[in-house]
Amino acid sequence: MSVRKTLFALSSALMLSVSPVLAAGTVNVAIIGEPDTFDPMVSTKDVVSIVTQHFVETLYTFDDSWAVVPLLAAGMPDISGDGLVYKIPLREGVTFHDGSSMDSADAVASLQRWLEVSSRGKSVADKVAGVEASGPYEVTITMKEPYAPLLSLLAFSNSAAVVYPEEIIAPEIGTIIGTGPYKIEAHEPDRYTQLVRFDGYTQPTGAAERKQIPDEIRLIPVPDGNTRAEGLLSGQYDYADGLSTETYDRLEASDVAEPVLLKPFGWPVFAVNHKKGIMTDLNIRKAVQAALPFDDMLFAGFGNEKFFKTDGALYPEGWTWHSDAGVELYNQNDQEKAAEYLKAAGYDGSPLRILTSHQYEFHYQMAEVAKAGLEAAGMKVQLDVVDWATLAQNRNNPDLWDIYITHSPFLPEPALISSLFSTAREGWDNPAKNEILDRFTSESDPEKRKAIFGELQKIVLEDVGFIKVGDFNALQGKAKGLTGVDPSPWPAFWNAQVSK
Repeated sequence: MSVRKTLFALSSALMLSVSPVLAAGTVNVAIIGEPDTFDPMVSTKDVVSIVTQHFVETLYTFDDSWAVVPLLAAGMPDISGDGLVYKIPLREGVTFHDGSSMDSADAVASLQRWLEVSSRGKSVADKVAGVEASGPYEVTITMKEPYAPLLSLLAFSNSAAVVYPEEIIAPEIGTIIGTGPYKIEAHEPDRYTQLVRFDGYTQPTGAAERKQIPDEIRLIPVPDGNTRAEGLLSGQYDYADGLSTETYDRLEASDVAEPVLLKPFGWPVFAVNHKKGIMTDLNIRKAVQAALPFDDMLFAGFGNEKFFKTDGALYPEGWTWHSDAGVELYNQNDQEKAAEYLKAAGYDGSPLRILTSHQYEFHYQMAEVAKAGLEAAGMKVQLDVVDWATLAQNRNNPDLWDIYITHSPFLPEPALISSLFSTAREGWDNPAKNEILDRFTSESDPEKRKAIFGELQKIVLEDVGFIKVGDFNALQGKAKGLTGVDPSPWPAFWNAQVSK
């Protein structure tokens, strides 16, 4: 650590030791499982984003309307006329949890690591000419070609471009040191992560404000959805993520809790292994796509049409990116046609290995129905049912699966859909798709980008890059006395208040 940072750490520690602590209580949050890392650069899992957003921060973030706004940056970047150079001013006086101050050296080292280790960073790394400190509190990113989604990538809390102290930067980081409004006080694996208010926090202004109302946020891994629901209904938890739609009526009738329905939320997806195994054969992929009974799968997963819609477009109606391109290939539910594709592939009866988990129960329920549809087409199907942490680990090994089941919210920028990139774990490296994707990310005109996205959606369906199951509305739940938490795929609790 530099002399400057050491002196700052000592002075900050003295100030913190005499800072008054306001009594605002504890917010107890039931999450779907244990985060397997506190380093969001290396993870795309929602459970990691929900936890880590409280103690690490990015240069930019999104406001309630999904517009990019400054967080650690002091303002929006100065972008050159050719769209290649981004000069990003940094806020002065920002403090890390170790007491040191943030400057451009920290931001540069962190961004360089993000380009190397993050799936979303890797997706843009070959288009970045350089990242450098152009002043004590200014970072310059120079692109080889225009890249329209850059700011959205820098704002996303998932596979995130967070800023760490330069001194801890390494391929793997043991102890995470961030700038967020809360810091880790204790972590008992599979029991809880305890976050406490960081009294040295420097508050951003405007839409990114984080009021630090609770003294403590306790995030409790509860893998069983029924247990999460019962804990919420009994008053044990103030908030619960990932609830079954079957819980909705009980929450609505409760005097203690109430439902939080995110509508429309996103889409379940069957991620396809393009690196190894039987799904590398296009005819096998087409057979799977043709055989899947999406209506039945969605009904099994959600039980009531108010929670889902059978829709093949990657974005629903009303969204900027909505397109009908290629959707005729969606929801064929034609096992005979699938059998023809299997014959053309010379299918030898090898099992199709579907990796799924009970922690998102709708994943498993959809998998069971998918298995029946695929078997009707003549495929042998093997369901590998594991806990979510094991699934997250196993999906990184292409030897272990052919399809894994996940889901995603509708993201404001399609370039945030990691499966589109050949650098993602699925490895979809189709030259025609890559060319369309390059045109899409380098185009700045909104109308032209919409048209190119239609091409991109079409090739997703034609080449079966991944398989969208449909649209769904997600259910969370909260205590009736809880305020200050905006409905979100990644609910944050720095503004939360609980009145009992």
